[in-house]
Order: sequence, then C-alpha cells, then structure tokens
Amino acid sequence: MIFMYLEQFQTFEMIENWVFIPIFDKQNTVMATNSHQTLGEFIIENQEDFIYSTGELSRLLSSIKLATKVVNYKVNKAGLVNILGEFGNENVQGEKQQKLDVFANDTFIETLSQREVVCGIASEENEDFIEIKGAEHSKNSKYVVLIDPLDGSSNIDVNVSVGTIFSIYHRVTETGTPVTLEDFLQPGNKQVAAGYVIYGTSTMLVYTTGNGVNGFTLNPGIGTFYLSHPNLRIPENGNIYSVNEGNYVKFPQGVKNYIKYCQADEGDRPYTSRYIGSLCSDFHRNMLKGGIYIYPSGTNNPYGKLRLLYECNPMAFIAEQAGGKASDGFQRIMDIEPTELHQRIPFFCGSKNMVEKAEEFMRREELK
Repeated sequence: MIFMYLEQFQTFEMIENWVFIPIFDKQNTVMATNSHQTLGEFIIENQEDFIYSTGELSRLLSSIKLATKVVNYKVNKAGLVNILGEFGNENVQGEKQQKLDVFANDTFIETLSQREVVCGIASEENEDFIEIKGAEHSKNSKYVVLIDPLDGSSNIDVNVSVGTIFSIYHRVTETGTPVTLEDFLQPGNKQVAAGYVIYGTSTMLVYTTGNGVNGFTLNPGIGTFYLSHPNLRIPENGNIYSVNEGNYVKFPQGVKNYIKYCQADEGDRPYTSRYIGSLCSDFHRNMLKGGIYIYPSGTNNPYGKLRLLYECNPMAFIAEQAGGKASDGFQRIMDIEPTELHQRIPFFCGSKNMVEKAEEFMRREELK
C-alpha cells in the first residue's frame, strides 16, 4: 500500500514549476508576491555549501521530502478514512501508538530504504536501529537518519497540528561495513542536517545544513514545496512561554521560579502562555514570533519526556542556526554525549535571551 503512495508522489516529484506565492519577512508579514524556488531546486543549488558535497545528501533530503508528502496526504484525510485512533500497541517509550504513528514510521523507513540513500535508520517508534541491507548503494552510503515520524500524534484525533522531526549524521564507522550503535550515538554538534515538517493549516518543511534555516510551503495542487520563509531567524527576545503547567507541582524549583517571573506584572511582562503539546508546532510559533519552549525534568518522567536524539538535537541545531539557543537548563544540548538511543533529557529552547534567563533561575537554585 505504501509503495503505491510512493509511486503516486514520485510522479509529482517531476513537476517543478515556478509559481506565485507570498514571501515573508522576519516579522512573518508578506513582502512580495514573486516567483521563487522549489525545494528541489534549492537543495541542488546549495549542495556545494555542504562539506561532503557529492550529491548524496541532496538525494537523501529529496527522499525525506517525498515521504513527507505521503504522510501529509494521510494526515489530511485522517477524518475520512480509518486512520484515526490507537493502533493497539505501545512503542519502545511505553506510549500508546496511534495508527498514524505506525503509518508515518513505515512510510519513512520504506522510502529511505527503497531509494538507497542511507545505511541505517533509527526511529523513536523502534527499539533498535535498522541496518539497510541488500542494496548496493545503501551499504556504501555515508549517512544515518534519526527520526520522530509523527510528533504530537496524540493531537491528531482532535485536528491539531502534528509534525515530523529528522536528524542526519555522517557515519563514523567505515563505509561499506554494517552500521553500529556508534554511528547513531553522536552528539548534536556532529549533525550535518536537521529539519521538521508541520502538517497544519499549510504544510511546511523547515531545515538546515549548517548554513542558516529556510522554510518551504507545500502547494497541495501540484505536490511541490516552494521557498516561502528564507533565512529564518528567531527573535532574541519574545513574550511567549510554552510549558505544560499542569505538571507545575513536579517541576524543579528553578523552572517554577522562571514561570513566576514570566507571569509577573513588570516591564514587558506578563508573558503569554501558549502550549500546543506538539513540539514542532510550539517551536515553529516561537521561532516566528519569539518565545521559549520548556519541557523540564521532574514531570512524570524524571529526566524529562523529550528524546535527545530524535527531538532535542535536531531542534537545537535549527534553533542555533536561526540565532536561538537550546540547553538542558545548564549546558548546551548539542554538546551532550548520548549514551543510549532513546535517552531523555530536559529541554529549554527558543529565543536566546529567554533561554539564558531560564538558565539563570536554574543555576540560582543549583547553588543553594
């Protein structure tokens, strides 16, 4: 079934026209209505910016682009077909899998495997990494991909935005040999590319290869992504804080104090509280408008809920490339050495000055 979808969307891949859609400035207001690049054209034009420029990374990004179109198609039909609700199993995290979780996971794995552009894949939905075997090009590939196929999937039944998060690394073991756990357990500062997709009122793909952040909006009529948000930057200051305050009593005291600071009626405060429950959506809003996203330790998960490799590292890479900051409350996210595939950590991410202020509150409590 998934293969049939891939064939359908590969046909769309050949349609690369110039169309008229809005270009947005840093304040997310329309600047002009000019023709501009497709995602495919942008990837090819900018592949020389990448240190390992061989065209292989470009093909990998194109494969991810194709898989997102298939998932987007299913997400948009979720209320009309039997794809809503729980699948009946739990993933390795102990979370109940939604039907769309399973579909998205299978779609990305099958797409990346068939196109022979990676030697290994690790997914939030699978306990162990997957070695891509049997394909001549795959075993010689230099890249591994880590992915959260459907972020915020618990929101899908109520028609709230969900997303996909991906991270790409250059393997550290010898090319042509089987991938090992070592290839995946790399700190975030070794990422060569990262991105996310939001399936919302419009479908957007945002990614970086270490040379800034760019956003592309899907034209659903012809199935093509167009550059709509070039050179995205996170404002240094913001007035939005995103945290699940229902867990307030379990938060570390430093986080409690920072929330009180955000709520105080002083200067440009109180800040606005906005929490969607989908990391992609909360992060994307804060990137455009300025804000901080927090998922601390001390909730129902003692080390936090978010996974270092599948969620925190890729979002931290994007945040830093857009002028923002990401930490665990004390240290830079991308400098943390991972110890296991599904490692969880606290996560503070967004506008630089807001993250640094939150870190200040955390350090004060640490010193007491």
